[in-house]
Amino acid sequence: ALALSGCGSTDETAYRIGIVQQDEHSSLDAATQGFEDKLMELLGEENVTFDYQNAQGEQANCTTISTKFVSDGCDLIMANATTALQTAAAATSDIPIVGTSVTDYVTAGVVESNEAPGKNVTGVSDLASVEKQIDVLMQFCDKENTKVAVVYCSAEPNSQYQVDTVKAALEDLGYTCEYYAFSDSNDISSVVTNAVADSDVIYVPTDNTAASNTELINNICLPAKVPVIAGEEGICSGCGVATLSISYYDLGKATGEMAVKILKDGEDISTMPIEYAPNFTKEYNADICAELGIEVPDDYVAIGADAE
Repeated sequence: ALALSGCGSTDETAYRIGIVQQDEHSSLDAATQGFEDKLMELLGEENVTFDYQNAQGEQANCTTISTKFVSDGCDLIMANATTALQTAAAATSDIPIVGTSVTDYVTAGVVESNEAPGKNVTGVSDLASVEKQIDVLMQFCDKENTKVAVVYCSAEPNSQYQVDTVKAALEDLGYTCEYYAFSDSNDISSVVTNAVADSDVIYVPTDNTAASNTELINNICLPAKVPVIAGEEGICSGCGVATLSISYYDLGKATGEMAVKILKDGEDISTMPIEYAPNFTKEYNADICAELGIEVPDDYVAIGADAE
């Protein structure tokens, strides 16, 4: 039960917040919920109105939504995921924009640096330590001569950033690692099928297109007995074996705290550094691990129907 209205509300006592969410899946939904809950907690439910819009994975929709928020005179825009953030930043250089569920703000092209944004954009990154992600992968594919496929959407710059970093680190450790990129959801099936045929394990970063198609990925990888290491919990829940996960709800709450500093405390957004998720949890998909006969280390937390 949220106070939902257009940003053009005539209620002068309320902060008017436009929320553009790139797509509909569990991680992004949780981040939006955490953001809304934190703002209502800190500002008072009666003092904030939200205009929530979901772009359903379409860049054109993100652009339309962001443009509408500008014309409606929102006090602040929350952009959930990279494309949503890029279109919001393109739509206005005046209205403050806070991002969430974005891996690297410099790669997205919306700030001058993560330490000093220099523009009307800041936010919270969902990037986990690459070294720790690789530690997870190595625990689930410790045999010699392992071939790793990194599967991602080439249209998402933050996915490219992640896989470039992971591939370089894996190759330094002696792994064979190859890219398998799809341009959109239409070619996921063929790309994943090729990856499964050529590899021993698949790594999927925090990729929104992949997160929206985990059932399809699982239907290819599981019968082939090829494990998937995921960049976040939502993907792991749908098709993964293990992940180093953050709480996207807590990520959204942290984004909300930044928004309050801008709206209520008058902080200069251009000097507010990008923040990062403080805690990570090692998780495994109990269902998929059981089906693949994978023995899981003791320091992992179970997710999935068999978690209990």
